[in-house]
Amino acid sequence: MALTLIAFSACNNQPTSGGSFKVEGEISGAEGKVLVFEHSGLQGIQALDSVKLGANGTFSFSQPCPESPEFYRLRMGYDVINLAVDSTETITVNAAADKFATGYNVEGSDDSQKIKELTLKQIEMQNKVDVLANALQNDQIPVGVYQDSVTNIVNRYKEDLKNNYIFEAPNKPYAYFALFQQVGQYTLFDPLASREDMRVFAAVATSLYTTYPNAARSQNLYNIVIKGMQNDRRAQGQEIQLPSEAVMESGLIDISLRDLSGNVHKLSEQKGKVVLVDFTVYQSDFSADHNYMLREIYDKYHDRGFEIYQISLDSNEHYWKLTADNLPWICVRDANGVNSTNVSSYNVQSVPTIYLINRDGELHASTESTLEAAVKSLL
Repeated sequence: MALTLIAFSACNNQPTSGGSFKVEGEISGAEGKVLVFEHSGLQGIQALDSVKLGANGTFSFSQPCPESPEFYRLRMGYDVINLAVDSTETITVNAAADKFATGYNVEGSDDSQKIKELTLKQIEMQNKVDVLANALQNDQIPVGVYQDSVTNIVNRYKEDLKNNYIFEAPNKPYAYFALFQQVGQYTLFDPLASREDMRVFAAVATSLYTTYPNAARSQNLYNIVIKGMQNDRRAQGQEIQLPSEAVMESGLIDISLRDLSGNVHKLSEQKGKVVLVDFTVYQSDFSADHNYMLREIYDKYHDRGFEIYQISLDSNEHYWKLTADNLPWICVRDANGVNSTNVSSYNVQSVPTIYLINRDGELHASTESTLEAAVKSLL
């Protein structure tokens, strides 16, 4: 597994304009391989130094101490070791080439040891999710079991991170590292969509900003929290305004939202198809059975010009991404949830709420009990 996680570092735990830190050690079984020492900045990865390892596998890198917390990593091929320099000037790393990213030993930095601990936990959690995903794809478990199981795994892991790494020591480098843990390609904590996740980010942002108020990373983390607070306030009391350009020629109100990859999908772009518009919440008791029912209809009629435009109103963006990643139709999310303009415009009183649109872009109300018959009639 290619581990491209980040590490948090600060020399002597206080701003400084002098001195240096050193990372040294030995990589066995790596003769002829290139070991790269990199800086992982806000703007991307920058190689600082490298060495072609000899028979004994020894290496030593030295860099000026940053004035505020920064990120560094050792990389060999696609494998990465993340380090945290805090109140130490020398870190010793010993590893075998075949277990470079997971089986290494680190001395001289308790924070780096914690980061290794987090890395191994993240891999264990991801492996459990992958097993469930494979079982789902092979029809060994139903969608509902998959969703519930993944939710339980992710939620337990987030609670572990919050209680044992972040809230316990928000001023520590490993707390910052824990904020950006992932499952798949998605971060576990999303402060822009979840009030609880925003609180987690705020704990670390406050500690970092207090010590390093002028650092770019401090300001970046602080700005993320501020944006999350603004999103939360808008969701609590948003003034509904419908732009005139959102109304299509047929009188249908257009919807324009982003999918998992950030691509914008307009409802109006589906004109010429029979479209099922579905306002739903994935993190609900009905979701699994509801999506299973939609999947049966979709598989039967998609080739005849039938499409589903499903709008998630979930507050938990991460859960939406995990679930929607396995669905074949258009999956978008309204970050404003039940307070959104789209919910108001379409008079959504409960979820799921389904509408059907004919090939001319005209709206038809429907219920699940007569849904397949309604779809067939419009096709």
